[in-house]
Amino acid sequence: MAAKVTPRGEDYSRWYTDVVLMADLADYSPVKGCMVIKPHGYTLWENIKAGLDRRFKETGHVNAYFPLLIPLSFIQKEAQHVEGFSPEPAIVTVGGGKELEEPLVVRPTSETIVGHMYAKWIQSYRDLPVLINQWANVVRWEMRTRLFLRTTEFLWQEGHTAHATSDEAQEETMRMLDIYADFAIKDAAIPVIRGRKSEREKFAGAVASYAIEAMMGDRRALQAGTSHFLGQNFAKAFDIRFVDEHNERQYCWTTSWGVSTRMVGAVVMVHGDDHGLVLPPKLAPVQVVVVPIWRADDEQAQVLEAVAKVEKMLGDTVELHVDRREAYSPGWKFNEWELHGVPLRVEIGPRDVRQEQVMLARRDIPGRQGKTPAPMQGLVSTVQELLVTIQANLYQRALDFREAHTYDPSDYGEFAEAVSAGFAYSWWCEDAECEAQIKADTKATVRCIPMDQEAGPGTCIHCGREAQERAVFARAY
Repeated sequence: MAAKVTPRGEDYSRWYTDVVLMADLADYSPVKGCMVIKPHGYTLWENIKAGLDRRFKETGHVNAYFPLLIPLSFIQKEAQHVEGFSPEPAIVTVGGGKELEEPLVVRPTSETIVGHMYAKWIQSYRDLPVLINQWANVVRWEMRTRLFLRTTEFLWQEGHTAHATSDEAQEETMRMLDIYADFAIKDAAIPVIRGRKSEREKFAGAVASYAIEAMMGDRRALQAGTSHFLGQNFAKAFDIRFVDEHNERQYCWTTSWGVSTRMVGAVVMVHGDDHGLVLPPKLAPVQVVVVPIWRADDEQAQVLEAVAKVEKMLGDTVELHVDRREAYSPGWKFNEWELHGVPLRVEIGPRDVRQEQVMLARRDIPGRQGKTPAPMQGLVSTVQELLVTIQANLYQRALDFREAHTYDPSDYGEFAEAVSAGFAYSWWCEDAECEAQIKADTKATVRCIPMDQEAGPGTCIHCGREAQERAVFARAY
């Protein structure tokens, strides 16, 4: 089965699609640009949700739900917002067989409907801060789609908060950026760069946007999460005001932030190989799969007895699956579970039974190098320690890959070569025309201006003018 996957070096785009389809993550919908998320892919998304949701609640956020349909006039209230999303929104003009008095937009994002509700709910400084997140679907009429990475409808979470001061809102914006980075590094095993988006790349209606940027296996960038400081733009558009301690009415300061099913695509592209998925243990729907092996009928009973013993030992400690299917050979099962990215395979055959051991096969190290025998005694701790090792190895491998393909070009010629091979870390003057010309010349964009960097000044890589900060440039999804 895995032999059908197009090698990454032959056609990376085809490889990605093959893996998503053949590993049962998703399938194409009859509606162009949409996808059906299959159980294996949805469980992966649920694990992503769980890791993020826990972090949100630990920092005082609560979940709510806002309507899918938003009055068109709401979207039009914030000028930059409507301009930034045109022509992406899907608009409903007929309902119940009649033309609607006002067209409704199918939610592309929820700042406007949330702003409307916050204006009703917030009256006093005592009502602040409001820290709400929602898990939802959104629709953006994308022209060029790719499963998980860019689809017309996708799943995400979007946080929306309101605060009494600019400093509090800015602190919240950065807190959520740090939460996204923590999740990406610790759960998804993806190294990310935390940074500010350029004016050209920021969210429509935001004062400032921040993102975590990751390098994929083809050395292109992916924006994996964003956090926006909205200032008072939406508060003024929707009249979100409160009476402060001095009995004066003030506009709130708001934020929004989100991570989507694009994170599933990131996990595929950062860790996958020519055999299929490679999943970090903390997110894997199945962490350990047990495959019984026997040839003769008289071997079956003793092997299955040992399998039952292992199942009892590990069942409450890891996400475990025992593959008892008799219609498939062990070799076929090995390929199947490799394709699905299961971090650890436990093989049990007659020899293992006699020696009171199992054979452990790591997904992150294919072939014989990743196989090692382990005694039955102490198997629980052995497996748990190995899963921790696999998680750490995947992160380190991804970090080493990014560092090996991050460059510090000294002139524009070297810069053009660098962005065709990975990330370019370069001084930039922050001029929009300069940014546009770089994109026209190289197809690279400013992915972010890193939060952690040396102080300026320097010389802009394109125009030669003085620059105060470095930016990460790359071709991106």
